[in-house]
Amino acid sequence: MNEAENRTRSDVAVVGAGLIGLATALELATRGLKVTVFERDTPGSGATRVAAGMLAPIGELEFGEPGLLSMSLRSRELYPGFVAALEAASGIDTGFRETGALHVALDRDEAGELRRSMDLQQSHGFDSGWLGPIAARELEPGVSPSLAGAVLVEQDAVVDPRALVEALRFALTEVGVEIIQAEVTGLLRGPNGRAEGVVASQADFPAGCVLAAPGAEAGIAGWIPEEVRPPVRPVKGQVAELRGDPESPACSRILGSERVYLAPRPDGRLIVGATVEEMGFDRTVTAGGAHELLREAYRLLPDVAEMEFAGIEAGLRPATPDNLPVIGPTGIDGLVIASGHYRNGILLAPITARAVAGLIIDGRPGEEIGAASPTRFKTEEL
Repeated sequence: MNEAENRTRSDVAVVGAGLIGLATALELATRGLKVTVFERDTPGSGATRVAAGMLAPIGELEFGEPGLLSMSLRSRELYPGFVAALEAASGIDTGFRETGALHVALDRDEAGELRRSMDLQQSHGFDSGWLGPIAARELEPGVSPSLAGAVLVEQDAVVDPRALVEALRFALTEVGVEIIQAEVTGLLRGPNGRAEGVVASQADFPAGCVLAAPGAEAGIAGWIPEEVRPPVRPVKGQVAELRGDPESPACSRILGSERVYLAPRPDGRLIVGATVEEMGFDRTVTAGGAHELLREAYRLLPDVAEMEFAGIEAGLRPATPDNLPVIGPTGIDGLVIASGHYRNGILLAPITARAVAGLIIDGRPGEEIGAASPTRFKTEEL
């Protein structure tokens, strides 16, 4: 009998160590459950690693997504407490800053689109207002002097996802959660079909239930039975990183235009994102992607030309047909899923963790994530 077979049974096996999996594992462990996390690669090495970390439920509000808005606003409310607890436990600065965001129109056409976004925000009761070029540059002197106007969203914030992962890993160690670097290849099933653990690295790991949080691979994960596999697809995003002087940052707020966003870090770095490419599981960094990001960043904030180019990476966002995540119980008893967060995985981590813990411990996920239920997809699509 090998070491894995001698392991004690976990209450929950979490498959996937992106921010969603790690945050949920911590929530479960702090509520008294024995949790084991399984990750094929390094924790946080997927979409989390290349995320800009914008917490912008208002600034990135889209038409026809009321369910996502409700979920996002609630998760944004949870963020200060979420990061405060992590920073206290780990001593790591997560980069969380309530900076606000300035959304900029760089020409007349972009101004028309930005005004429509502002009208949508106002229709939901948010106090977004139009700023002329002079007022916008008073807030952010570095933005292009040829801008046509801007909208300030003071409630938006930013966090460093990589620092969040490090803080979570430290906190998980403190509460006894083990992260096993191994590929999950199968689901253990009981006589009644219930999920009772996972098979990883040719060994069985029994558990009271299983949480599937495999990110963009959820739609092809062979260990998830086909009848409950969610319609999640990868959407490629290339993100560039620039380095600047933390004593004289290029901008103090999130900056966004129609084609690019800039997310500042406390150490002077600036994250430039992100392309949206339907390229399957291709993670190639391309010259075209780099050119597009840097060109649009320069149009928005000309000072980026003087910053050090630190590199560019590509990641895969887990998208669904309706842009809502998939969070909740599946058709297999004991198997819960949390995936499909698309561009909102960082923002939705606290609400997802709380909802999944509520489901597993109390049998109630919470009303805030009702729109994300896996049951909204037809059986044949699962």
